[in-house]
Amino acid sequence: MSPRPSPREALLRMQRRNYFVGASALLGGLVLHCVVTRDVPPGLVGVQLLSIVSFCLMGLGVGAGWISMRWAGALAAGLSLVTTTFFVHLSGGPQSPYFQVFFVMPFILSVFSPDSRMPTLIAGGAGLGVVILLNALAGVPPERILLQSVSFTTLLALALFGTRMYRRMIEAQQAAHAERLQALDQLAESERLRARAERERSDVERLVLVGQLAAGVAHEVNNPLAYVKANLCHVRRQLGSAHEPLDRQEMEEVLGETQQGVLRIQQIVTDLRGFSRAGVMGEEERGQLEQAVQEAQRLVSMRLREEGAVRLVLAPGLPEVRLGQRHMVQVLVNLLLNAADAVDMAQPPRRPRITVSARLAAEGVVLWVDDNGPGIPPEVLARLFEPFFTTKPPGKGTGLGLALCREYVARVGGSLHAENHAAGGARFVLSLPTAATLPLAQA
Repeated sequence: MSPRPSPREALLRMQRRNYFVGASALLGGLVLHCVVTRDVPPGLVGVQLLSIVSFCLMGLGVGAGWISMRWAGALAAGLSLVTTTFFVHLSGGPQSPYFQVFFVMPFILSVFSPDSRMPTLIAGGAGLGVVILLNALAGVPPERILLQSVSFTTLLALALFGTRMYRRMIEAQQAAHAERLQALDQLAESERLRARAERERSDVERLVLVGQLAAGVAHEVNNPLAYVKANLCHVRRQLGSAHEPLDRQEMEEVLGETQQGVLRIQQIVTDLRGFSRAGVMGEEERGQLEQAVQEAQRLVSMRLREEGAVRLVLAPGLPEVRLGQRHMVQVLVNLLLNAADAVDMAQPPRRPRITVSARLAAEGVVLWVDDNGPGIPPEVLARLFEPFFTTKPPGKGTGLGLALCREYVARVGGSLHAENHAAGGARFVLSLPTAATLPLAQA
């Protein structure tokens, strides 16, 4: 597919075509005149052929860029006036059937040079002089010459007005096109800033969650570090003792425990690094809900510090869902931390019991997060997902977590809402479409 020509190239092509069309019209007029009159006057034919050749040469010059459009219009005006004058004079003067060409010439020139009214003005003024001259040479009464002059002047004014209107229309179209391009640039910039603000907002909320997990991370890392350190001290004592033989089986058990402790620390670091890494919607098209729940459980266990505080009841063989893994973990961590905070606020104090259950339903995969907290007051439940709304003390939350969670889920066609269940406590219900519902082009 050939590239689209620029506006200037398109205008040059139009001008070149106009000159060739004009040359064709002159040739057709000459042939018609000779056929109708059954005569081939050498002078008239010579003048007309010269005019035809000149128009063709100017068309080639304009198309190749050798002649500027402004000079080409002036040359066309002068050439048309000279050749038309000879043609009309040789074919009968004021009585020539072509005498009215002088009256339409301004309009013809306005077509050949629409970007400038100078050729039309010059040729029109000269044409008026030629009309007066030919009438005077033929002895036409002054009254008729005056009327023809007035008519010619009126038509010339109309041609100039048309040229001006055409030029203004072109300028208006160019201005409108420039405004459209500017609006598109502003829209693209606005979309870029919106996407950037969204990424920054998501990253801030993710880092806030990491900060909330920080104390639990220290506790989780200290536990395996403590027995790694104790085991290493034991191995050193055994290696430094010259009286007691080394028990190979005992050494293997100690090293195995040490390795497990190191792997636990490595898992904690990996989870935190993956969770805090920046990402935007659309990077991933699908995710494994079971893996996301397990990763979120590991992250939240650092905050709860109680074995079995989060209980998983997941149906086997859950399919992939349309929410990306990273955002799914962020949603689940938000829900689990909100559940943990709700239990902390319960009176009298109680041990946290959070249940995460999931199964396949007709609308996709449905997940419930239940806690044993005091539940959600009705006035809070109505505003729970509003941006920047929070019931936590200052410094404990941004009020963006649940709003972002609902936004992520809604963007892939899912839903997220909260309710109070009959047994007491709060329940968050998350519904996500399966990845099998993706279009074939994305699957």
